[in-house]
Amino acid sequence: MADLPVTVHVDVLVVGAGLAGLRTATRLAEAGHEVLLVDSRASLGVGIRTTGIFVHRTLQDFHFPPHTLGPAIRRVVLYPPSHRRPVDLRSERDEFRVGRMAELCTWAGEQAKQHGVQIMLGTTYQGRDGTAYHLQGPHGAVRVLARLVVGADGARSRVARDLGLDTNRALLVGAEQTYPVHDPTDPPPTFHCTLDPRIAPGYLAWVVHDGAHVHVGTAGYPAQFRHGLRQSLATYRARAPGLSTATRTGPVEHRAGPIPVGGLLRRIGNRDGLLVGDAAGAVSPLTAGGLDPCLRLSDHAAQILDEALRTGRRESLDRYDAAPLRRRLRGRTALRTVLAHTSSPRLVEAAFTGLRTTPGRAAARQILFSDRSFPIDAPTAPREGGDVTPRQGRTVEACPGDARVTTPR
Repeated sequence: MADLPVTVHVDVLVVGAGLAGLRTATRLAEAGHEVLLVDSRASLGVGIRTTGIFVHRTLQDFHFPPHTLGPAIRRVVLYPPSHRRPVDLRSERDEFRVGRMAELCTWAGEQAKQHGVQIMLGTTYQGRDGTAYHLQGPHGAVRVLARLVVGADGARSRVARDLGLDTNRALLVGAEQTYPVHDPTDPPPTFHCTLDPRIAPGYLAWVVHDGAHVHVGTAGYPAQFRHGLRQSLATYRARAPGLSTATRTGPVEHRAGPIPVGGLLRRIGNRDGLLVGDAAGAVSPLTAGGLDPCLRLSDHAAQILDEALRTGRRESLDRYDAAPLRRRLRGRTALRTVLAHTSSPRLVEAAFTGLRTTPGRAAARQILFSDRSFPIDAPTAPREGGDVTPRQGRTVEACPGDARVTTPR
């Protein structure tokens, strides 16, 4: 006879331990709720799929340890397909920093555990059956009875389907190679972005030189790559601007994955749970930058979940409404549509004629250097009032018996 699955009772099950899932789980645990966070990876520092770009607004509103961030970047260079006469834009302030994502996710995981989040790694989400959620862990099946569930499980969210919520349909695919660099003669940290529909159909290719690493990548609509994503990356890398002075040594890190670019989905929550991060389409529709939106939406989600859990009123979840946020993103959504339908290198070259003018440069600066990346204000605590004392947590593989997950106080 097969062993019965372990049964676990929690307030919230969070599926996916990227930054969105980690942030949501931590904020809920800070508010005193029992939270179980699961991820299929064996370690939070592996399987990174993002370059990890943090914009100025994020760096002002959120705290990250210095060792998890690269040097500040103030310069962006935009290249047409010919690479001739690029548009060089410089800011007077620190606009970007590239996160060292393995270190950052590991740190965020430690923060989650310190506040009482129970983390089960090497555990896959199998689906929903009535009021139960099924997991497969290193030691067998786990059945979770949770009051609410959060889907932080990426662009192709299984939780979204199980909750009957919207799923991402506008998806790019991207690939990146990252190298450490050790050449003191390298120029200041810079973003080099190439708009060329032959190697990045509907999006762009990039070289991000952050002073410690160089990231080389491209992304686009999968059906529009003439020779496939890998060949496009190889072609770009052979002549990419910004690589000529980079001395590349040490191991190469490869990253790849889907990128949602349709903007925030319409239905991202109901009275059983909600979506955050890529699962909710919480990215900039134009640039696809996802870290600022994922952090802001995660705090917003945690605040609403906390209210529903404290009051027992599931109708509080109705306030998790994407409509007002979508309205404030209409301009960028429209520009994304234009970029998605630009398939002619000659048309892109012609557009750069306008970008080189004073109004064109001003428009580019507004897109790249403005503080309106995602229309949610600075984070607030999920619960108003007194301080929340952190609770000591632990990483678990499975919880024996039929019991609520608890932590030492």
